[in-house]
Amino acid sequence: MPAGSSPKRERQYEHVKESAEKRGASTGRAKEIAARTVNKERARAGESDTASRTSTRDKKSASQRGGERSHSGAQGPTRDQLYEEARKKGVEGRSSMNKQQLRKALGR
Repeated sequence: MPAGSSPKRERQYEHVKESAEKRGASTGRAKEIAARTVNKERARAGESDTASRTSTRDKKSASQRGGERSHSGAQGPTRDQLYEEARKKGVEGRSSMNKQQLRKALGR
């Protein structure tokens, strides 16, 4: 956390970091996610000296968005994410499918 951050932001950082670790993120990745989330919230609240346009003009806060962008970026979910979804739905032959085939089998 940046020097001089509030106790509220410290708690938020710890909460986001612990949540990310529970979801299976490595310690380093969990710290990065937590820092980015808290920094964005600080920017939205006017608590930081500098802020990107995305941070201040986004319609949803990072906590409201809940990782939406990470799963629907330019190319959508990864092959591994699609594979896991197909596994949960019991799609036959999924292990030999590529990303496009998995999308089609899942109806995307």
